[in-house]
Amino acid sequence: MAAEKQTDIMVIGVKESFLIRVLINKLGECGISALFSPAAIDEIDRRIEGVKMLTYYFDNETSINPALLTFIADRLAETGIGSARVFGRFARPLDTDDFIATARKRLTDIRDMGERRSILIVDDDATYIGVIRGWLREEYKVSMANSGLQAIRWLAKNHADLILLDYEMPVTSGPQVLEMLRSEPETKNIPVIFLTGKGDKQSVMQVVSLKPEGYLLKTIKEHELKKELEEFFAARPR
Repeated sequence: MAAEKQTDIMVIGVKESFLIRVLINKLGECGISALFSPAAIDEIDRRIEGVKMLTYYFDNETSINPALLTFIADRLAETGIGSARVFGRFARPLDTDDFIATARKRLTDIRDMGERRSILIVDDDATYIGVIRGWLREEYKVSMANSGLQAIRWLAKNHADLILLDYEMPVTSGPQVLEMLRSEPETKNIPVIFLTGKGDKQSVMQVVSLKPEGYLLKTIKEHELKKELEEFFAARPR
């Protein structure tokens, strides 16, 4: 099977203007591969596979279509750039040297992150998974999914060394997600640790009966979670 083509940067804009072409050419001269995509959902979707970083180039428009912004956020999660954040904002006229230096640093960070353990957090509470991601992103490559189905789609294209899975979620619950994972050869061996908000004996026994690699209460503190994960990975060498 041929290796998936990797592109460093996708430059998104309303149209491929002269200034965008100049920027892409300068990136190429510096060894940074770049491509252009119109600011349309189907066009971005067709080009995004293998892209490491997105740049939105504002021309005369002052805002991004909310539907397009939501689509981009969802596709970032599905394609493995889920841990990405806004890494820089640049005023016009664009200082290309500053932009290229920032892009180069970001791409280096992405390469370094590729050597870290990969954790997928699955929870319908966006605030909670944002907090957990904030705790872990310096030590791990952290991706997020806000539903079981989004997690399944993400895992179809990406690798995880561990899944932190919410026990109680609407539509598809944590146990249902675990059942789906265990039924597929590609995902059956991925370790799963449940996150649960219930610490009573009956609830804990229900979690344990599903035979995950572990379970954690959502009241866990930052240092406790880091210690749990450190010990977990120490017992599972690469």
